[in-house]
Amino acid sequence: MSPPVFLAGADALERGTVVLDGPEGRHAAAVRRLRPGERVDLTDGAGLLAECVVTAADRASLTLDVLARHREPPPAPRIVVVQALPKGDRGELAVETMTEAGVDAIVPWAAERCVTRWRPERRDKALGRWRATAREAAKQARRTRLPEVPDLASTEDVAARIADASLALVLHEEAGAPLSGVEPPAAGDIVLVVGPEGGITEGELERFAAAGGRAVRLGPTVLRTSTAGVAAGSVLLAATGRW
Repeated sequence: MSPPVFLAGADALERGTVVLDGPEGRHAAAVRRLRPGERVDLTDGAGLLAECVVTAADRASLTLDVLARHREPPPAPRIVVVQALPKGDRGELAVETMTEAGVDAIVPWAAERCVTRWRPERRDKALGRWRATAREAAKQARRTRLPEVPDLASTEDVAARIADASLALVLHEEAGAPLSGVEPPAAGDIVLVVGPEGGITEGELERFAAAGGRAVRLGPTVLRTSTAGVAAGSVLLAATGRW
């Protein structure tokens, strides 16, 4: 069985002995009930992994000796999914599955036809849920790099990302070109836009096309917005050789 993964600061991981406390330490000691002699991996969430063994445990923290360190290089190319806000808790489902698959950034997008709206007074809380979901899913998937979850994007923000990308793709059920036929670049950002349940408007499609986005079809069936991102991301991860 693989060792559990917990988050720790980069400075702490450079030492020979690490004290894991705070929420991560409490979870490791009180929930996982890890004890001396057990193996644990610690990561800073930015590519550094420390293989450790528990040397002491109390009710709220662990003391660990570092056995070895590994640094994972940045992914190339990066897979960035622009995710229109789904209804209810399906947003967290989309974040969880895309994180587990290996997507590098998940950008929440306030598309025109989104039923869900992050009102200003609730935006921080909603964004916090997405980031917490990404963090916990990354630990479960044993990732050394947490996916980026930036602030809520407008359509103009998405168009700017498309313009800066090495490749930008917009999922659309009426597109002629299949996603599986796209030749991905070797580096840079691949931006993938996933629309809401009601679909991307013609105005949004035109804006994204003007910025350099290409409309592509995922397959013969229409997926929900909360599952389209992980399906399309998986196709790209395989095409780039990262899978």
